[in-house]
Amino acid sequence: MAEKKEPRKVTTHTLQEMKQAGEKIAMLTAYDYSMALAIDAAGIDVILVGDSASNVMAGHETTLPITLEHMIYHAQSVIRAVKRALVVVDLPFGTYQGNSKEALNSSIRIMKESGAHAVKLEGGKEVEDSVKRILSAGIPVMGHLGLTPQSIYKFGTYTVRAKEEAEANKLLEDANILQEAGCFGLVLEKIPATLAGEVTKRLSIPTIGIGAGNLVDGQVLVLHDMLGLTTEFHPRFLRRYANLYTDITGAVTNYISDVKSKDFPNEKEQY
Repeated sequence: MAEKKEPRKVTTHTLQEMKQAGEKIAMLTAYDYSMALAIDAAGIDVILVGDSASNVMAGHETTLPITLEHMIYHAQSVIRAVKRALVVVDLPFGTYQGNSKEALNSSIRIMKESGAHAVKLEGGKEVEDSVKRILSAGIPVMGHLGLTPQSIYKFGTYTVRAKEEAEANKLLEDANILQEAGCFGLVLEKIPATLAGEVTKRLSIPTIGIGAGNLVDGQVLVLHDMLGLTTEFHPRFLRRYANLYTDITGAVTNYISDVKSKDFPNEKEQY
C-alpha cells in the first residue's frame, strides 16, 4: 500500500513563486481548530488568524478590543489543525503602533507561544521601524494598506480608501516602503481596482486583495462572511459560498422539535 504523502507546506517563498508563475493565492481567515482543519484540508494557501475574531468570534463592533493573549489563543487553536497552509497572525491594536520594541516583543510572543509562521500589521511609513525590527529577529512580516480597520476612528467610516490622488500616491509610496523594509506580502483592502493593479505591477512581492479587484496576486475573505454565518454584513466585494446561518438554525429547530416530540433519541440511538 502506497504511503500517504504529507501535503507540501506553503511558505513565504512558495507565495513568491506563485506570483512569478501567475498563480493566484487563496487566503481565508480562521480562528479555531475545527474550521482550520476543514479549510486546510480543502487546500487553502494561507490562513489569516485575523483580529476580525474580535467581530465574528467575540461580537465586538470593531477589531480594537481584542488582546495579544486572545490572538495567541486563536493562533494556537489554528496551528494544531494545519498541515499545509501558511499561517499568518494579526498583531492586534496597541501591540506595535509607535513602539518598535513592543512590536518585536509582541511578535516573538505570537511565534513562540502559537507556532505560527508570520505576523501581519497595518500601516505604511509609520510602521517601517517596527517591520524592520521584527524582521531582524527572523520573523516574516506581511503588510496591510488601504482600509486599515484598526484606524477606524481616524477614518470615521469603512468606505473605500485612496480614491483621491494624494492618498493613492501615499499608498503607492507606503507599498514600496513596506517592500523595501522586507515584508513578504501585502494585503490591500477596499481600494480602487486600478490602484491595486498598479501596486501589484510595481511590487515584486505578492499582493492579496479584499475589495481590491482582480488585478492583485490573490484574494482574502473573512471565513464567517464567505460561509454565510454572518448575515448583517453586505459589502460589494463579498461573495457568499454557503448560507450556514440558515442551515444551522434549521438544524437546531429540527433538533428542538424532535426532543420535544420525544422522537429523539429513538430505539436505535440508545444503549
